[in-house]
Amino acid sequence: MDPKVYTLTVFTEHTTGMLSRVVSVFTRRYINIESLTTSKSSMPGVHRFTIVIKTNEETAQKLCAQLEKQIDVLKAFYDENDALVYQEIALYKVPTKFFWEGNKMEDLIRKHNARVLEIEKEYIVIEKTGHAEETEALLKELGPNIYEFVRSGRVAIPRPMERLNKYLRDLEKEMQEA
Repeated sequence: MDPKVYTLTVFTEHTTGMLSRVVSVFTRRYINIESLTTSKSSMPGVHRFTIVIKTNEETAQKLCAQLEKQIDVLKAFYDENDALVYQEIALYKVPTKFFWEGNKMEDLIRKHNARVLEIEKEYIVIEKTGHAEETEALLKELGPNIYEFVRSGRVAIPRPMERLNKYLRDLEKEMQEA
């Protein structure tokens, strides 16, 4: 079975060393992490890891199960791209002189729905938000006319309503019934 892109969303308590423990689950299985983003979640005290990998569904399932065995991990989910709303942000630093050569740079920025963040004497910083393919396309068009490039990891929200809240409510209900 050909590998697909899966986004794992891991909810943890916000404790020191969680990043190392989460990453070690992938390292032990020789799974390369394509993108990793961490942030607080909508629930106080709960941290969210968004991890992009290329693998098969069975491995994604096993990874979630392995992550859930870690102390301080509340729940892990995996999704394919079509089940998510996701974006990345990229910043490009280009020489100012290329910006003023005709309308080429302005046309390029408009074509890619990017925007200028900062204009300095030596350089201009351009921002592009979108999927990795879109930020790569702008990078390719800028070609050698670029000083620096950086792209964030994926931020993603599943299309279904937040599953962690539902999971915790169901767990609480089960505990009350027991």
